[in-house]
Amino acid sequence: MFLFLGLQACGFQPLYGNSSGAAVTQTLAAIQIGLIRDRTGQLLRNELLDRMNPRALQPTPLYSLNVELTESKQSLAVRRDDTATLANLVMSASYILTATDGTEVLSGSVRSFNSYDISSSDFATLSAEADARARAARDLADDITIRIGVFLSGLQQAGAP
Repeated sequence: MFLFLGLQACGFQPLYGNSSGAAVTQTLAAIQIGLIRDRTGQLLRNELLDRMNPRALQPTPLYSLNVELTESKQSLAVRRDDTATLANLVMSASYILTATDGTEVLSGSVRSFNSYDISSSDFATLSAEADARARAARDLADDITIRIGVFLSGLQQAGAP
């Protein structure tokens, strides 16, 4: 309990926990998320929509979000016969938040690392890789949403629309 009092004294405010949090939630819902290339991009876009606009509201767009996604794989564990048994899926997303007048208001990049087992069964390996890809999309969506939410919260505290 004393920890929470200390956090309150230093100016800590939960992002979604008060009346300004409701405004941030409404502003997040007013972000138009552009299409992202490939199937993995579709996964990421759906995760972003679930986080920013879970009620599928149709407000007038205030911002647009464009995301570029890259993916790579790294072999981590290798047997003596040079076959990999563990891989790392690295997904990076660069994002740009643009106001309706075309000015860029926020940009950044996020990265996610997810490991998966490489099995002797191709189906098991593909399934594990797909699961790692879905986890990475969730991680990236969480990071992007948090960064944009913090940015919007700061704008609203400064009195910007």
